[in-house]
Amino acid sequence: MNRKLRMGMVGGGRGAFIGQVHRMAASLDGKIELVAGAFSSDPEKSKLSGEDFFLDPERVYGSYEEMASAEAAREDGIDFVSIVVQNHLHFAVAKTFLEAGINVICDKPLALNLEQGKELEELVNKTGAIFGLTHNYTGYPMVKEARRMVQDGELGRILKVVAEYPQGYAVGDVEGEGSGAIANWRANPEIAGASNCMGDIGTHAHNLVKYITGLEVEELAAELTAFIPGRELDDDGNCLVRFTEGVKGIIYASQISNGDENNLNIRVYGTKASLEWYQEDPNELIVKFANAPRQTYRRGNGYLGSAAQANSRTPFAHPEGFIEAFANVYLAIAQAISDRIDGVEAPEGGYDYPSVNDGVAGMAFIKACVESSKNNAAWTKLDL
Repeated sequence: MNRKLRMGMVGGGRGAFIGQVHRMAASLDGKIELVAGAFSSDPEKSKLSGEDFFLDPERVYGSYEEMASAEAAREDGIDFVSIVVQNHLHFAVAKTFLEAGINVICDKPLALNLEQGKELEELVNKTGAIFGLTHNYTGYPMVKEARRMVQDGELGRILKVVAEYPQGYAVGDVEGEGSGAIANWRANPEIAGASNCMGDIGTHAHNLVKYITGLEVEELAAELTAFIPGRELDDDGNCLVRFTEGVKGIIYASQISNGDENNLNIRVYGTKASLEWYQEDPNELIVKFANAPRQTYRRGNGYLGSAAQANSRTPFAHPEGFIEAFANVYLAIAQAISDRIDGVEAPEGGYDYPSVNDGVAGMAFIKACVESSKNNAAWTKLDL
């Protein structure tokens, strides 16, 4: 293409953390420009947010419906929309823009429930639109190196996978000494969905396993707990997991694990070697052997595979982190959108970003966790 992609945004206005993250990630490589938005359900707040971003007032809308209609009718309309609203709106907003012929990037989880997720999947398949889901941890170079090692058989046959996402920021609320760290809407099933903790961060752990190993969850036994008094939705969850290919594992997520910050990590155990990666130290990948010293692979070095190198921006010893990983997801989706606009066929093997299919898998994971927990951690198959 001989121009930047034109981006719109729904949600993410003044004071919204995730909206700012999306905008930084989208702009990092200079291939995308924010040109339009419906930044709040309050038209005045949306207008003020548009002023913050120096947008043409005519392209700052009071509702996402108005935005989809107007942008679809413009010769210079947006090439895609980024959806960064609360969970219960993901489906309606995505459906509206897909039906208007506009590509979509959506924050996770995909929808409020599995039924909505499957409907979006059908609509994406019908329209041929590009749909990306921002499971941003897949964008880290050393996560991509871990995936390459598994695909190339360097770990041998996979036996066990453990993925954890402990946070401790809400632990003060357990004894009533906190300040309500979990936002009220995340504790409301009508807005957040059937799960808070497993739906919000447990899906990241689930997706990381899927991305690195290629394994799907066949069935699980889950216990979800609301340690915070008065909460309807969970703030902690533990799952025993049976994956495809006979692999066993554990997925655990928590918001009351005292002292942990954002400790997403994964360990993959194979017959030849194992690996482990920690999001709080993302530039390293540890590889372990039964009869040899462990090795530490570091981002930016020439001994890494092509995907890890292609997704690094700075030489070794210059750390890269959260925003860069997020930007790698945006960059891959941008390439797919550009190719669609130019009529270029997708590369062999497709594009390297989380899709609507990954989102449906995440929704099936959430549904199975909730059903299992309600049935005293009974083994529950995923509805895929």
